[in-house]
Amino acid sequence: MPDDQQAGLSGLGRRTIDSLRAGVVVLDSDDQPVLVNPAARAMGLLRTGTTPGSMAAHPLIRTLAGQVRRTGVRREIELDLPRGRDNVGPDPLGVHLRAMGIGGGHVAVEAVDVTESHRLARVRRDFVANVSHELKTPIGALQLLAEALLDATEPAVPASAGPTGAGAAGPIAAADRSEDVAAARRFAERIQHESTRLGRLVHELLELTRLQGAEPQPAPEPVAVDWVVAEVLDRTRTTAAARRVAIAVEGERSLTVYGNDNQIATAVANLVENAIIYSGADTTVTVTVSSGDEHVKVAVADQGIGIAPTDVDRIFERFYRADQARSRSTGGTGLGLAIVKHIASNHGGRVDVSSTLGGGSTFTLRLPARPPDDLAATLQSAGIEAGPAELRQV
Repeated sequence: MPDDQQAGLSGLGRRTIDSLRAGVVVLDSDDQPVLVNPAARAMGLLRTGTTPGSMAAHPLIRTLAGQVRRTGVRREIELDLPRGRDNVGPDPLGVHLRAMGIGGGHVAVEAVDVTESHRLARVRRDFVANVSHELKTPIGALQLLAEALLDATEPAVPASAGPTGAGAAGPIAAADRSEDVAAARRFAERIQHESTRLGRLVHELLELTRLQGAEPQPAPEPVAVDWVVAEVLDRTRTTAAARRVAIAVEGERSLTVYGNDNQIATAVANLVENAIIYSGADTTVTVTVSSGDEHVKVAVADQGIGIAPTDVDRIFERFYRADQARSRSTGGTGLGLAIVKHIASNHGGRVDVSSTLGGGSTFTLRLPARPPDDLAATLQSAGIEAGPAELRQV
């Protein structure tokens, strides 16, 4: 190709990059920006360099570029950046960053402005949180009233027979009152059942809202899997005994995962409770712990009704129930598995399911067996808030 045509194409490529709404930053092997388009400047992805008049890339851009060079793997992250001096606004700047190597130690970073989608996500999360908090008061009142009504209608211990001066009207009045009391108890029991279910729904909505980013995730810490299993057995003992389901624990001991102990225990407890609910009487739910190179696996297997192939891909959706009748009769909310999925995702793991209709199901929770990489620590130390799309490696 003639030199003039090459120069023309080079100029056309630069004009094309400059016209993009997405920010583009190219760093050399020394993390110096060699190409920056106007959109990247407007997003505040550049900082003043160490020498007068020089420019440097945002520390996060340099961190991403370093990880791409070190691992050879493309990296993506979605987060909220504080507004810089030139971009003053009420909301942080939401960006989706994608970094990839382009040869010779150069790394190209693409930045897409997702501020509006982050704002809408925050509005949705705040709405759910506010509604849930407002519902907690009437739910508590309903539960107290139901308990009081049950106590007031508790059948009295029959007294010794005394004088019968009421004639024939006495037994009829007593029978009518007995029917009224029985009906009142039925209503009270129904109120208690529904208020308990509503309270659980509010609690799980709040938990799901927190997991989706309404609150910062706690810093990962070592968590003993033996403690998690013991905590889960304690939480589910009453439910298992009431349904005559045994819980067996198998596999390795003294393993460690990294994350938040309460969230991990909640995820495993939700899987075990789900297995108990969908199991028949006199069956066994088996919890098996095993380890691999990168993950620790906690598998929960039941001998229940199983899941139809058409439902397997949807059971982790919020409010989706494979068996509507059974879920409502047991007070299920349809949020338990969605919470498990978000906890697994927030911890850098995942949850899988294998099931045979009529032959039981096995849910396997995979959690990291090693501490998180240095990018998460960099974000936390820089005071950067992760956005709705969790840090992930592609």
